Amino acid sequence: MGFLRHLRVLYVQVLIAVVLGMAVGALWPTFGASLKPLGDAFIKLIKMAVAPVIFCTVAAGITRMGDMKAFGRLGARTLIYFEVVSTFALVVGLVVGRALQPGRGFNVDPATLDPSVAAGYAKKAAEGEGLVDYLLHLIPDAFVGAFASGDLLQVLVIAILTGFACNRMGEFGDRVANVLEDISKVFFGIIGVVVRLAPIGAFGAMAFTIGRYGLDALVNLGALIATFYATSLIFVLVVLGGIAALAGFSILKFIRYIREELLIVLGTSSSESVLPQMMLKLQRLGAGKGTVGLVIPTGYSFNLDGTNIYMTLATLFLAQATNTPLSLTQELTLLGVAMLTSKGASGVTGAGFITLAATLAVIPDLPIAALALLVGVDRFMSECRALTNLVGNGVATLVIARWEGDLDREVLREELARGPGETAAPVLAGAEAD
Repeated sequence: MGFLRHLRVLYVQVLIAVVLGMAVGALWPTFGASLKPLGDAFIKLIKMAVAPVIFCTVAAGITRMGDMKAFGRLGARTLIYFEVVSTFALVVGLVVGRALQPGRGFNVDPATLDPSVAAGYAKKAAEGEGLVDYLLHLIPDAFVGAFASGDLLQVLVIAILTGFACNRMGEFGDRVANVLEDISKVFFGIIGVVVRLAPIGAFGAMAFTIGRYGLDALVNLGALIATFYATSLIFVLVVLGGIAALAGFSILKFIRYIREELLIVLGTSSSESVLPQMMLKLQRLGAGKGTVGLVIPTGYSFNLDGTNIYMTLATLFLAQATNTPLSLTQELTLLGVAMLTSKGASGVTGAGFITLAATLAVIPDLPIAALALLVGVDRFMSECRALTNLVGNGVATLVIARWEGDLDREVLREELARGPGETAAPVLAGAEAD
């Protein structure tokens, strides 16, 4: 009976699905690769509700703020935190790459690599937007266009403008905020239903990953993968753990609290698949709705700790594998460019390779064809990137909420001590409690 009771818990179901997916992909690669639509369908179902949830939460939260100076301060502090921690993640990847040299001994001749493999990513990187184009892209062509495209930053801009407008309308604005909060409950209810399909999505995505790329890739580039996972783990436990300790909570208890979300991300390789659930859990941990609504969506584009570690570490790996020496000036240039190219990466298909190609472009000595070395294992590393990004944004939200005086520390302590409990029911309950 105890075993059956545990099977009803979502994170246990997801864990079993991940293991089964790996087994199916390893034993029947062709069949496993054909299961990709299961993972894609789950992610699309979640993303369907993400934009309305962010719009309703942020717009209602700003309407309730009252003091617009407080919102401006919150935005400024959020961006400062993101820039400092993201830069530190880039430096960590650079330092580890220099110290451990995971690419040493490969002795790959760039002439033997297929340039067509990396050509597509290099072309997309070359077609990348400039700063002005990027800023203009934040403004959607139409109000509903942002929701149709699922561009989270565009939705965030619309939500902020709506919140400002409602904030100036007094009692009428409060009534609009009430309506938005009621609408958000509907979408959280939808997510509560969809999240029960997470085991199916995780099974299909993991079976595809193993079936399509195979376990051989893990063996061939095991040193790089092990280095990246170890570096990300140390970053989470030491760097983010230290930040969390200064803010008054334990990183290990926080990881335990979001274990369901972490397992879903592990299976789907997408941190966006748990964004709405993370917003609810952070509110349950005592962070204010307005702070959660602003920090989390912004962090998905500007606070990508795992992606930043990957970019500098992978670049040094490719340089070492192809015996391309890099000077200190080139490495510092790499760091500076990566600080820019890593922003907004989450919204681009194949973002890891596109941003990496854009970063490699500043080092002409390093052949872009070297990206072919990473094609077979990038999917395995994308899971670690997504997990690190998720933890980093969760910690950032709680830290900034405390910084703003918008965190109930007693609720945080009690919730972390109690643990998350079960999922779908609390998701709905959390929505009703707001």
